[in-house]
Order: sequence, then structure tokens, then C-alpha cells
Amino acid sequence: MAGLRIGIVGAGMGGLAAAALLARAGHAVTLAERFATPRPVGSGLVVQPVGLAVLDAAGAGEVARHLGQPIGRMLGHAGGRAVLDVSYRATAPGLAMHRAALFHALWQAAMAAGAQAATGAAVTAAPLQGDTRMLLRQGAEALGPFDLVVDAGGAGSALSPLVTRPLPFGAVWGHVVWPADAALPGDRLSQRYLGARRMAGVLPIGRLPGDDRPRAAVFWSLPRATLEDWPAVDFAGWRAEVTAFWPEMAPFLAGLAGAADMTPARYGHGTMARPFAPRLVHIGDAAHRASPQLGQGANMALLDAMALTLALQTRPVDAAPAEYARMRRWHVRAYQAMSAGFTPMYQSDSRLLPPLRDHLLAPLSRLPVVRHVLTALVSGDMIPPIASTRWP
Repeated sequence: MAGLRIGIVGAGMGGLAAAALLARAGHAVTLAERFATPRPVGSGLVVQPVGLAVLDAAGAGEVARHLGQPIGRMLGHAGGRAVLDVSYRATAPGLAMHRAALFHALWQAAMAAGAQAATGAAVTAAPLQGDTRMLLRQGAEALGPFDLVVDAGGAGSALSPLVTRPLPFGAVWGHVVWPADAALPGDRLSQRYLGARRMAGVLPIGRLPGDDRPRAAVFWSLPRATLEDWPAVDFAGWRAEVTAFWPEMAPFLAGLAGAADMTPARYGHGTMARPFAPRLVHIGDAAHRASPQLGQGANMALLDAMALTLALQTRPVDAAPAEYARMRRWHVRAYQAMSAGFTPMYQSDSRLLPPLRDHLLAPLSRLPVVRHVLTALVSGDMIPPIASTRWP
């Protein structure tokens, strides 16, 4: 169904993808964002192959490929033993990026498609249902009316009723210029574990817009309870602790000046059974949240935006939200379940799960059939990402 007036709340990855896709499909799109100058939050991420197909459909794929870094493998070690070794298909690697680079690609695509931006005031009130349309209140102004409102407000959405379970571990993230003396390869995610209480990682993330220097995202797992104290951490002592734990990470830590260069990240787990209401659809973190352990966060938001666009092509506006939810239901549930199962093996206080991971699951993962399943898992297509379609 073309020619709708659609309001999108939030200029994150899901909101920008929805704006670009829906505007390209012929809808009149208004993107409401609370920041006066929209900007991304966070450091590195991986766009999986099915997510990259969404970027292509949104007109952002070429810029994303130019800025991102293809990665073909995820490799993690514990005690000198490889306990995580997952490869992508040679013809379809993951694309690691800084969030600012992905934001840049999607913002350009959304504006080129004709989406209009309304910035500088938070959407603080839930949509008000009129006769057949909805209003958004942005500060003192009313935006709309809209035939459909898309809530892409992320974990802080004022419109989403989603209640999540806080996960006991989070992380601190930062990014640095890739060191000239780095011993780690620049085409894979590298991680190091000590049981499940310590995890360090280095991810090559390509380049920032306007800056040709290759960069890396670095992260360090921490219990959620300690994240509040991060700004006051003894940074030199922390850097020495991480270097002793993983000497190959030292050149990357040298590019960090202090605790302010690392951003605390807290995670939660939860899924809305019905991510929609009359004339309102929730996508991305406003609809479902999970640990980043499988690297699917941006991917899931991009797929939600694509599914909603496809649903509006075949259903009237009153029926499209339920169709979108049906198209995404099993893919979301499958990845939520896998995330809930895998995360405690890498981030928890468990003494049992790390030996199980290292001595049973790691050897099993080297079997050809299991390797094929793990490749499909990280690629985002373990099951069809959008049910009942031939997309992509």
C-alpha cells in the first residue's frame, strides 16, 4: 500500500533503514529524533550478510561497503585453546563498521529517498489515536497526523511497553586507530576469555567518513554492578590488567587516553509478543533486546524495517503491523533463544559452563555439519529472516 504518511521515532539504525526503505517505496516519511544533530551511540558492530541485503535495498550498501571492513572469521581463545572458531561463507562475509559509518550511510540514503527530519525535541507522549490517524507530540509541537507510526526509539523508547530482564554482565567499548605494530589480523573478530568472567575483544571496523585510517573497536566484559563505577576506574591499572591478560591487545590500549574513551554498555533480554498496536509498530530494540554475543543487534533492526516495508506492499495499513510481526516472529524467537543459551558461556559467574564450552562444545563445533550451522547462525539466515517471502 503506497502513499501513506508515516512517522518514525528515532534515528538509530532501524529507524533510518525504515525511513529510507519506506520513502523509496513511495510513502511520505517524517523522521523524529530528539537530538538537534542526529548522531550514533556506541562503537563497533557487524552487519551480517542478510543485513547487508537490507542496506542494498535501502540504497546504503555501496557507502557501507566503502567504509566497512569485511570479516571472514570469529576466533576466540581460552588458556591457549581455540574455543570459538566460526567462519562466514567465502562469498558472504560479515561487514564490521563503526556505528558512525553505518549511521552516515543510512542517513544519506534516507535523505536521498526523500524522508524529512524533525530534530531537536524528544517524543515524550504516546501516539494519540484520532479517527483514523495518529499524532506524535515532539516537545511543544504536534507532528502528523500519520497513517502509521514506527517506534524505532531503541532501548530508551518512550512509546514501547517492552519490559526486559537486565543481564548480569555488560562491557566497556572504545575505538582506536588500528596500530601499525598490531599482531592481530585485520580481517576477523579476535577474543580472549578467562572462564566466563573475563572477555576481551578486538574488532576491525573499517574507516570513519572523511578519515582513511583503519580503526578497531576494543571491548572488555564487566559485571553490570561495576559499570556504574567505570568513570572513576584506575585506568592505568585497568590497562595493565588487560595487557597481562592478553599481551597482543597492548598496542590497541595504547591509543586510549583514559576511562572516558571507553563507553559502558548494559544489556537486557526481552521480546514483545505483539510488537504493534493500532497504527503503531515497534521495531529493533523497542520490540526485542538481547545480548550482543551473536552480533545480531543491528541485523535484527534492519530486518524489522525490511519486513515492515514488505508488509505494507501487500496489506492495508490496518493489517500490515500484524503481518510484519508474523513475518519476523520465528526468526526473532530463534535468535533470542540462541542468544539466551550462548551468552552465559561467555559472560557469567558460572564455573560449570566454561569447561563445558571449552571441552565439549568447542570440539563439536569443528564437525562439518555443526560448522555449517554456526556459519548460518552468525550470517543471520539460520532460518528464513522474513517468513513467507523470497527476500532477499
